[in-house]
Amino acid sequence: MKVELRPHVLCVDDERAVLEGLELTLGRRFRVAMATSGAAGLAALEQSGDIVAIVSDMRMPGMDGAAFLARARVVAPDASRILLTGQADMKSAIAAVNDGQIFRFLTKPCPPAALVAAIDAACEHHRLVTAERVLLEQTLHGSISALSDVLAIVHPVAFGRAGRIKQLAIELADRVGLRPRWQLEVAAMLWPLGLIGVAHETAEKLFYGKPLDDAERAACARAPEVVDHMIGHIPRLEEVRAILFAVARHQRGGKEDAVVHRAAAILRVAMDVDTLETQGVEPGFIVDTLRGRRAHPNGTCSPGGTVYDAEILDALAAVRAAGEAQLDIRELALPALRAGMVFAEDVRLASGALLVARGGEISASFLARAGNFPVGAVPSRIRVIVPAKVKRLL
Repeated sequence: MKVELRPHVLCVDDERAVLEGLELTLGRRFRVAMATSGAAGLAALEQSGDIVAIVSDMRMPGMDGAAFLARARVVAPDASRILLTGQADMKSAIAAVNDGQIFRFLTKPCPPAALVAAIDAACEHHRLVTAERVLLEQTLHGSISALSDVLAIVHPVAFGRAGRIKQLAIELADRVGLRPRWQLEVAAMLWPLGLIGVAHETAEKLFYGKPLDDAERAACARAPEVVDHMIGHIPRLEEVRAILFAVARHQRGGKEDAVVHRAAAILRVAMDVDTLETQGVEPGFIVDTLRGRRAHPNGTCSPGGTVYDAEILDALAAVRAAGEAQLDIRELALPALRAGMVFAEDVRLASGALLVARGGEISASFLARAGNFPVGAVPSRIRVIVPAKVKRLL
């Protein structure tokens, strides 16, 4: 099968003759999609996921080029945006560049060579942007996953809980359409770092809702500051830090941007759901419990006083309904466990020490460790959840 290597470019203009001219000029170097209005251009972006550059005329009826490109940024944030404008539209074009993060604007009439050169630059910009995202989402994400896997051995309560929270946060983010979501995933994995210095007994009391003494409360209160200090020197984690700060502040609103605010709201719900489950609240009552909570007049949170985003709670109800219908829980012998399965209950050694907390995903490293324990040290059969992705491999 022939693989199409030419970059995919979308041209938007209300004049069909102009579009045909652009297709003739660009067709040998690029794959050209055409739309005669801003609405049609947005539809084209939603249908095609590989458009790397957008060229739009400024003056179009209904939705002008600046407005279209601003909306295109939401639909296809990685696509480079180029605005074609006449001299009379220069003020609007400058505003579009400043406000809409448009890659470049060209004045009409634009020589074909200049247009091709601009689109080439736009395609290269797209390549760099997507390469950086791959670095962040895969390399950084993978490194943090490996770190969490190791730290789960040291502090199974905290990092087992992080696994549960991360999974629920991902499901909620998908339901409400949060994009990008990698910052949320990384925040969910990193927040337990602040508890590394907290005694295991204190962490267990915290997660199981048991009373803490003054010293224990003070140690737990310092956790957000500790994790912020630990990740503060890692580049590109500014939004992750902002999410964790917003969750720690437990305050509705604030100065964080829309993505940070949304991610923090999702993470807050996921964390509080896990706390209620750990305290033994019946699953069917958890959503209603959260809906019934009210905030203090100053907007801050105390136990029972949090305000939650109604859309996220609706997403939680939908996720729980779908999950209950598809949940596949099995009790398996240790040799039958596979990477990707999820612990459905805490696993303790014969000594009573916690080996891994419920909700943790079984990794290859855990399976290797489990094989080194003496016979009888680990339960002979373990309850696990078998996700669909693992079921297909069995």
